[in-house]
Amino acid sequence: MSEIERESMEYDVVIVGAGPAGLSAAIRLKQLDPDLSVVVLEKGSEVGAHILSGAVLDPVGLDLLIPDWKQKGAPIDVPVREDRFYVLGEGGGVRIPNWVMPGLMNNHGNYIVSMGNVCRWMAGQAEELGVEVFPGMSCSEIVYGENGEVKGVVAGEFGLNPDGTPGDGYEPGMELHGKYVFLGEGVRGSLTKEVMAKYDLQAGRDPQKFGLGMKEIWEIDPAKHKPGKVVHTMGWPLGKNAGGGSFIYHLDNNQVYVGFVVHLNYENPYLYPYMEFQRFKHHPMVAELLKGGKRIAYGARAIAEGGWQSMPKAVAPGAAILGCGVGLVNVPRIKGNHNAMLSGMQAAEAAHAAIAAGRSGDELVAYDDYLHKDGPIARDLKPVRNVKPLWSKYGLTGGVVLGGMDMWTNSLFGASVFGTMKHGKSDAEATGKARKFKPIDYPRPDGVLSFDRLTNVSFSMTNHEEHQPSHLKLLDDSVPIAVNLPEYAEPAERYCPAGVYEVVREEGKDPRFVINFQNCVHCKTCDIKDPSQNIKWTVPQGGDGPNYPNM
Repeated sequence: MSEIERESMEYDVVIVGAGPAGLSAAIRLKQLDPDLSVVVLEKGSEVGAHILSGAVLDPVGLDLLIPDWKQKGAPIDVPVREDRFYVLGEGGGVRIPNWVMPGLMNNHGNYIVSMGNVCRWMAGQAEELGVEVFPGMSCSEIVYGENGEVKGVVAGEFGLNPDGTPGDGYEPGMELHGKYVFLGEGVRGSLTKEVMAKYDLQAGRDPQKFGLGMKEIWEIDPAKHKPGKVVHTMGWPLGKNAGGGSFIYHLDNNQVYVGFVVHLNYENPYLYPYMEFQRFKHHPMVAELLKGGKRIAYGARAIAEGGWQSMPKAVAPGAAILGCGVGLVNVPRIKGNHNAMLSGMQAAEAAHAAIAAGRSGDELVAYDDYLHKDGPIARDLKPVRNVKPLWSKYGLTGGVVLGGMDMWTNSLFGASVFGTMKHGKSDAEATGKARKFKPIDYPRPDGVLSFDRLTNVSFSMTNHEEHQPSHLKLLDDSVPIAVNLPEYAEPAERYCPAGVYEVVREEGKDPRFVINFQNCVHCKTCDIKDPSQNIKWTVPQGGDGPNYPNM
């Protein structure tokens, strides 16, 4: 669509994504210079609509950004009061004593929050400073300058026909140009992916690794509710099939967050992450907690888990990648929001200095140095860099023991006996051939504790206008049936937590691969896990997708 003429607007900094990283950058830019023109473009129908996180928030980033956040009414009200870790078997579990865990695992001083609500509040703070925040504005293209630098983005294109041609009510959108463009799209953002490929930003780094996080919000019996209680588990039901674990966080209003993470480097293509989550809720410990309660929301998203050795170069000419686009999650702590905020603030510092010096469109080297050298993000991620590869190599028991030992040696001596381990294959390459595995028989959801996918998707309030091109693109339409079905039993039917992909089998006809893009909750798992790397996730028109209330 590049031949279409569009109006353009000029800003000092254009920020894609109103998550914790993008909003922190916007706020810090205006704190540094109120005269800077800053715009934040968000594809969700409102700020927070596409935000899904655990979340136990380490407030270190917010303390630096807005020190008086309590006085300003931030929705951060539930301090962590109790911290428990369990290794589960099918009928019970063993608690890991807190004293065994390295100090970095302690949640003292952290808060159970809805990051969607925190981002809504942050957007208000940004607007008070003069930041322009535009929700419902998908950024569908990168605009490049004469020298190949990132110059801006195309946002707000509406009204395309299913075949991609302009419809009757077509709106071409606008080009928003900036001296610098910040990409805060979260995990596996489509523009971030393009920029990383164009400038080869992953060169010399390990491949990024990912997990699939699924989450439900439950209202439970007040007698069982303990505000501030944090529970993490490993083990059952995943066993040897995959790495991962769960979280259960008691927030306020008799609500709990029940979440489940499956590492996407699993081999067995018959693994069904969503059904592993549903099965988990039937564990006696979890079932007793949820008995008499009701699920009120559901969602899913991918999590960047590669850590220190997978962090790409975070800058390109005219562009900086923020937060989860770089992969700043501390895997054993299951926390990344604090690092996302710190990354946004530091990108803002670097851009402010560059603009003050009369620069634009170059690489913000100071920001990349901050991420990869001895700053707070490095101090957070380097000591835990081997936890994920140790788990992948030695499984649950060996990985936990060796990972714990490695975190202790890093904490006490600042060094690791393992050095820096490699991740090896990408998650797509890790997928094994179906002939080497047997299908897994999952129990049927009972409609009380466990639910089928499509019913749960309705609790994500997902909506896509149907008369538009599918935002899920196949690079080769023949691959799902000709390659993935015979070789891998077409795992897209199972790895998607929203039931987007299905193989339709009708008597007397060849199988058909169907994409129900209306169901998509924008988790990006398909873009990551498809063994043929044949699915490309792009943005739908602005405002479409999930509408999470307080994830």
